[in-house]
Amino acid sequence: MPTSFLGSALRGTFFFIFGLWWSVRYPLKYLRRKTNAENQPSYGLRRVEVFEGAVKAFFALAGILVEQFVPSGPHLMLYSPKTHSWTDLTHWHYTTMYLFFLLSGIVDVVSHSPLKLPLGLDRLSLSVALFMEGLLFCFRNYGDAALDQHLHSLLAFAIFAGALCVLLEVFLRDHIILECLRTSTFLLQGSWLWQIGFVLSPPWGGPGWDQTDSSNFSFLTMCFCWHYAGALITLAANAAVSRWYVSPSKPKPLWETQRCVTSYENRASAWSRGCWKGGGRLGAQHPS
Repeated sequence: MPTSFLGSALRGTFFFIFGLWWSVRYPLKYLRRKTNAENQPSYGLRRVEVFEGAVKAFFALAGILVEQFVPSGPHLMLYSPKTHSWTDLTHWHYTTMYLFFLLSGIVDVVSHSPLKLPLGLDRLSLSVALFMEGLLFCFRNYGDAALDQHLHSLLAFAIFAGALCVLLEVFLRDHIILECLRTSTFLLQGSWLWQIGFVLSPPWGGPGWDQTDSSNFSFLTMCFCWHYAGALITLAANAAVSRWYVSPSKPKPLWETQRCVTSYENRASAWSRGCWKGGGRLGAQHPS
């Protein structure tokens, strides 16, 4: 079954949203921890982890339901006794991928619950989910669609790079370099899945790119590098904004400055009225 634009775009959005969120969250967490010299995660950070895991599990569950129960989906039927063949393995392929991300989201939530699971289990479950995703894409049946295989082979680079980063985070917790590298791979996955949708199934209709043109292979490999450059630029821009946000010397907003000036003027006026009244009373008590 050929790749659909909508399915590829939805999967890309899933990864891009997480990458965009992490590109703000991790630099902000690092800068705040560096400024406040606090190495222990606060209760607020644990709540963020739980919320993040819940969102991941929700998206993954929604993906499973969509893959299974769209009109052309298998509707939970893996093998057809009528045709004596497997039923739409492409949908089952993506269902399996979402299943591991669903498990990863559940582990995220449980890891920060009172059960107190071993530290790093949440990162390990995410690493396993990414490895399974890469495995499924590597051994997918592409048939004669050489360009399709090339696009997903490039995607596998981003997947396995992210899986390796998360695996290292099991042992190097809260390492900002690994967190940023993982974030960049998620941004790359998200944007590249959108690119795959545009190449193989253009949203405006018509056939996809020529599967036999060798120049398409060269251009898309170069385009993959551009996507990663864009991911790094996005990460750097959000990190710069986070740096400005936590900077102690940043200028105050205009409304806050105006409020301070108004408050000062009110206090000065009240003090002046109090002094005048006090002087009048003193003059009445001590006439000349």
